[in-house]
Amino acid sequence: MVLGTIITHAKKHPALIPLFVIIGSGGVGAGLYLMRLAMFNPDVSWDKKNNPEPWNKLSPSDQYKFVSINMDYSRLKKDRPDF
Repeated sequence: MVLGTIITHAKKHPALIPLFVIIGSGGVGAGLYLMRLAMFNPDVSWDKKNNPEPWNKLSPSDQYKFVSINMDYSRLKKDRPDF
């Protein structure tokens, strides 16, 4: 229903096509980023029986941030105890 409305508006007003493309790609990008956070973030635990605290298994050299500017994680040393 919504897709049909978008297509009819795009046929009547071709200047709206870049707007639909930009908004659509922004929505898809936001959805993909949320999926990345839910699957690969160490703060999220989906399996509480086998791995109740996944953040304790990270080493200091693991990079879990999306973008790291001016930080070399391979040179960090362990400064916390094992649990």
